[in-house]
Amino acid sequence: MSIDFNNKMVQVRKDKNLSREQLGKLIGTSGAIIGRYERGDMKPSIEIAARIAEALEVSLDYLVGSSSVIVKDKKMLYRLELLEKIPEDDRNTILKVVDSYLKEAQSKSTQDKLQ
Repeated sequence: MSIDFNNKMVQVRKDKNLSREQLGKLIGTSGAIIGRYERGDMKPSIEIAARIAEALEVSLDYLVGSSSVIVKDKKMLYRLELLEKIPEDDRNTILKVVDSYLKEAQSKSTQDKLQ
């Protein structure tokens, strides 16, 4: 795990107004151990890192720096997981519709800023 993990873990924990002790309790460890993870004194196992991500409601990919996107909405994450499981043709159709709505929303946002 990289230094990104430590920094992102601290950032997300603080964003969620969780103390080290509270996070530790959520994953079944102590606040002192969470502090050691955050300082980089110890590296969590993959299982513990996954529990930390789940407790913080972010993806493990985000914590380890493989993704710059943080999905805070669990419903959105569930939708993305479902999207991965459907046939490619159906997925492409859905993504075209979503892309169309995104372009429209982005255009509207830009127009609103110009007025």
